[in-house]
Amino acid sequence: MRFTPASLAIFTAMVSPDLFAEPTGNSTIVLGDVNITHTAAAGVGSALSTENVLTSVDVLGGDQVQDKNVMNSWQLLGQMPGIQLTETGQGAESGKVTFRAFNGEGYINGIKTLIDGVPSNVNSGNQRFIDMVFPLDIEYIEVVRGTNDPRYGLHNIGGNINFATRQGGNYTDSRLTYGSFDTREVQLAIGREEGNFAQNYILAKQDSDGYRDHSNSNKYALGGKWFLSNDEQNFRVGLIARLYHHQAQEPGFLTREQMHASRTQSPDKNGNDGDDRDMKQLSLHTDWQLNDDLSLSSKLYYNSYNDDRTITFTDYRPGNAPRQRRQWDEQQRGMLSNLTWRANEHLTLDGGINYEEQDNAYRRLRYSYGVPTDFDVRPARVQNDDSYTLRNIGGYLQAVIQPTDALKIIPAMRVDKFSGNTELLGGAKASLQDYGWIRQPKLSVIYSLTPEIDVYANWGRTFQILTGSTAPAYMTPGQTSYDPSINTGKEVGIKFQPFPGAQARVALWQQDATDEVANMPSTGTTVGLGETRRRGVDMQISAQLDEQWTVWASHAIQEAKVVKAFSASGQSLSGKQVFSTPRYISNLGADYRYNDDWKFGVQGRAQGSYYIDELNEQGKYGGFVVVDASVSYRLSPSTSVDLQVKNLLDRQYEYVWYDNFFWGGDDQAMFSPAPGRSAFVSLNMKL
Repeated sequence: MRFTPASLAIFTAMVSPDLFAEPTGNSTIVLGDVNITHTAAAGVGSALSTENVLTSVDVLGGDQVQDKNVMNSWQLLGQMPGIQLTETGQGAESGKVTFRAFNGEGYINGIKTLIDGVPSNVNSGNQRFIDMVFPLDIEYIEVVRGTNDPRYGLHNIGGNINFATRQGGNYTDSRLTYGSFDTREVQLAIGREEGNFAQNYILAKQDSDGYRDHSNSNKYALGGKWFLSNDEQNFRVGLIARLYHHQAQEPGFLTREQMHASRTQSPDKNGNDGDDRDMKQLSLHTDWQLNDDLSLSSKLYYNSYNDDRTITFTDYRPGNAPRQRRQWDEQQRGMLSNLTWRANEHLTLDGGINYEEQDNAYRRLRYSYGVPTDFDVRPARVQNDDSYTLRNIGGYLQAVIQPTDALKIIPAMRVDKFSGNTELLGGAKASLQDYGWIRQPKLSVIYSLTPEIDVYANWGRTFQILTGSTAPAYMTPGQTSYDPSINTGKEVGIKFQPFPGAQARVALWQQDATDEVANMPSTGTTVGLGETRRRGVDMQISAQLDEQWTVWASHAIQEAKVVKAFSASGQSLSGKQVFSTPRYISNLGADYRYNDDWKFGVQGRAQGSYYIDELNEQGKYGGFVVVDASVSYRLSPSTSVDLQVKNLLDRQYEYVWYDNFFWGGDDQAMFSPAPGRSAFVSLNMKL
């Protein structure tokens, strides 16, 4: 990896000893305010907090997200350091958030997603459940990077994201928005807490015509949370329920010539493309402080994902590969439970188990050429009509050893085992690959050099398994067995305070994988990437300069390369960059509070370009620099109005993919243009 002189200068300046001031105590950086109001904060025991995951952890407070206008909640993470937003812009398939040089194409799904601690990835690892959560209901968002968090197994390859929603408190908050593309949104959040009972509700509805032709979107979400604690405040039980529905048109992808002619057009072939998606989530939570030193936390959950998507990828006419109807029906049931024992002031033991079972169905129908394709007629062929199961049992044990006030050591071990079966079109049956027990040892250390400086290091292993309903995930006749891809990660970092009110962190990291695959179950495509290496340096700072100014900045330099592998045609991929992975991601932002009534904000995001094919022969695309701005005015103590302008400079950028990767047809880049300058005005009322 090469570091530019500017990057090295920033690195040197940030770690200069004479900059340090106030103590930090862990490796976590918080942007904004985090106000945890539920009863657990008052004494009910729960699992060890993420402060004991000694890696690069970032927390984005509710005040930084609840007043943001986004079409999809995963876009909120664009404010956080080193986050790649992959904006596919195809209706309900809007995009994805990733980090640590894992791309967002849907092929390498390396980020575990949770909502209130409940696993919330679909079978492939994609993050579609995030759409259920609207900004006004978010208390904070937590991002854990790297391989040393033992709490989760499946999909926790490069780290995890947890969306924590509001629990407890007394409030009635509403937000009404109107903006570009005839976008209309209403959010209503209600919290009531009295005595030992707390209840919270969220109602949200969003409608938009979209930036491009044929991109109308209509969605709503409903949610309720009910929690009850005892008089001693050492036991709490609660139920969370969510319901989400989304109907959206898909404008399709454009060729280079089509995009140059009009960035807002939707080709005629996509005239019937769209998506009808329903998701549900139900979870039961218990926290029990058995005594002063022993606590138990458990969650039972049920996730439901139903999706009916029609899409025409390219103009390639022979055959029927580009014109598809995909139907998913995924049902997940599971539990997580962990026990924490604080043996003494020097030792805490924490262990947990989890179980998840999935009963899934996937149908893929192919249609004959048409402009637009008629998906209501009989399909030309049925490629998939599969029913498949996935079972995962896992557990971990970690010790938090603190021999001195300055030193903390956390060794951990996690194990996971998988099983399942599939029944394919035509009645063929097969069992899931037998991976055995997948062992994942981990070790973390943090040392406080002074009350103002913390240095930390960690080493750990995670894993990737094959997903989907067919071979090679399942052992159909003649199928070669696969070992799990083992990711070994290591990181060293330093967290400090350059001056009062500031937090800064620098981390160098590397992650090596064996037998990695680019795995796209929806297309039946699995491409072996072989041995890969991801590495980078993350630099970030956030500061409350005074009562008026808050600023933050980050710069992540990263690379993902193939160490040893061959393409399907036999060409060596060694030294090639993993497709769709930018070399840098940068953030810069500032909030200025002029007085109690006026507040101004500006944020810039930048991302480097990337190769779109495994051979790195089709050019680099996808780089951008985008600036957003906002102004807010308080009309009264309970009412405010704000104006947000997205892409203030009206920069043109787009998501790009290479259609030859699957179809073998057009051999060209395909584009999905991002919106130009847009504006949204919102009325906020708090009672």
